[in-house]
Amino acid sequence: MTKPSKAYKNELLKRLKDPKLAEAYMNAALEDGTQEELLVALKNVCEAHGMARTAKKAKINRENMYRVLSVKGNPYLSTFTSILESTGLKLRVQVG
Repeated sequence: MTKPSKAYKNELLKRLKDPKLAEAYMNAALEDGTQEELLVALKNVCEAHGMARTAKKAKINRENMYRVLSVKGNPYLSTFTSILESTGLKLRVQVG
């Protein structure tokens, strides 16, 4: 994965504050991406909401949150859903 430009990242984070856009972004990462891309997408959503604030709501140490949301991260499902829900999103399963 290549690193996005600072201007792109700032615009992305600004847009991801919108719950509907964050939902669509996460669903696209879940449907079309790898595990690593999904974790990076969730990290971007968390950064848009404020990483420290999101970590506090998820009851996770901020440094640990960065670690589990890294490309090499492998969070427990409970950790993943806790972080996701702290941004106002939920994990869902539906019939295809």
